[in-house]
Formats: sequence, structure tokens, C-alpha cells
Amino acid sequence: MTSPLPDDVLAALAGRRPLLVASDYDGVLARLRDDPAAAVPEPGVAEALARLAAVEGVTVALVSGRGADDLRRTSGFEGDFRWIGSHGAEFDGPLTGDDAGRRDELARLLAPLVERTPGARLEVKPASVAVHVRQVADRDRGAALLAEARKVADPSLTMKPGKDVLEIAVTDADKGSALRRLVEELGAAAAVYLGDDVTDEDGFRALGPDDVTVKVGEGETAARYRVADPEAAVGLLRTLADRLA
Repeated sequence: MTSPLPDDVLAALAGRRPLLVASDYDGVLARLRDDPAAAVPEPGVAEALARLAAVEGVTVALVSGRGADDLRRTSGFEGDFRWIGSHGAEFDGPLTGDDAGRRDELARLLAPLVERTPGARLEVKPASVAVHVRQVADRDRGAALLAEARKVADPSLTMKPGKDVLEIAVTDADKGSALRRLVEELGAAAAVYLGDDVTDEDGFRALGPDDVTVKVGEGETAARYRVADPEAAVGLLRTLADRLA
């Protein structure tokens, strides 16, 4: 059962090292925007992350569906962070291999469908193609577009549905596998993960019973705890930084 996050949970984390503090970006550290490029961080986020990363034995990771370069550019964050983009396909570096051709072919197939739907937008990422329908006025038409995109795509590709978006990835990486890899690499004694969307559920399920998983916003979730919105998520990070200090 998901519950509010008690302060004593953060207090208990403060004594555990190595500690991984990881978070999604959109919908957690920045409010969702119709234009993803306009998703600026919430006030105080950069400061809170920098304070956390400065603590010995603490690693801060940004885990996003965005490409890693896009995440760096849009967030404007600078610091000793781990950058995990494309749902884990970009792990501290760009996607490798010949998946780019599969991505470009998928974009070619989806482009005509998106162009026929006013308000829809096609986004080509380093390891995936996303169909966005947040700005489609006719909600039924938007849902139909997402269903059609799923139908025309190669069934061997990985479907990642989200809020008013269907992302189709050319790898099977997900946020859960990325978090497990980080935990193992760091030898982390504990991990914290904040997320808001369907793709973050992989991350929530991947962590252990003694880790802290936090759902930001409403909706069913596997996370153990919940906060209301990005402002509350920033408050959580500040409180954790205070405890660690």
C-alpha cells in the first residue's frame, strides 16, 4: 500500500552508505509541459541535487526517457551526476551499435500517421521514437493514433506507454534494469527513486524492500510512498539533504 513518506524513513537513510539518490526528470523535478523543451526545473531543484551529490558516499543519478544530451540541455544541471537517458539505453554515454537504422525506419513509418492528426507530435530520440498526443484536442482521436502507432510498429520493439504518449524503443532497456545496474556498480546499501509515470514503475519494482520508492502525483503504483507534486518532490530532496548534512 502506498503511503505518505514519514520523516523517520529519510532519517534512517541518512546513515546508510553508499547511497544512491535517483530521480526521473519530467513530472518530478520539472512540471510536465506541452512543449518538452520548456520543462524547466522547479525552483530549488539544482541546489538540492548539488547538496546531495556533495555528500561523501552519495551518488545522484538522473534517470529519464529523454536522450541524455537533451536531459542535460533542458535541465541546465551541472554537477557530479550520473546521466541515464533513453530509459537506460544511454548509460553514461550514447547508444552504441546499429540500432539507429531501426529507429530511423520506425520514424519513417510513424511520420505520416502523426502528420494526419492535428496537434500530434513525433519525437525522435537516440534510442526510440515517441508519439505525443497531449495537444490533440480530440481525445478519442489521440487515443486512436497511439493504438495505430502500436499496430504498425515492429512487434519485436519495446512499447513504453506514458501520459499521452507512446514511446517505442529499439532496445529492451528500462529504468528498472538501469537502477539495478547502478546499485550493483556502486555497491549501494540503499537507494531512493522518485518517478511519476508508467515507465517509472519498472524502477519502483526493481528496487528492494529496504529502498525508498516515491510516486509523484496520482495513479496506481508499485512505489511504497507518494508525494503530491514536483514541489513536494523538491521538498523531499531538501529534507534528505538536511538529514545527510
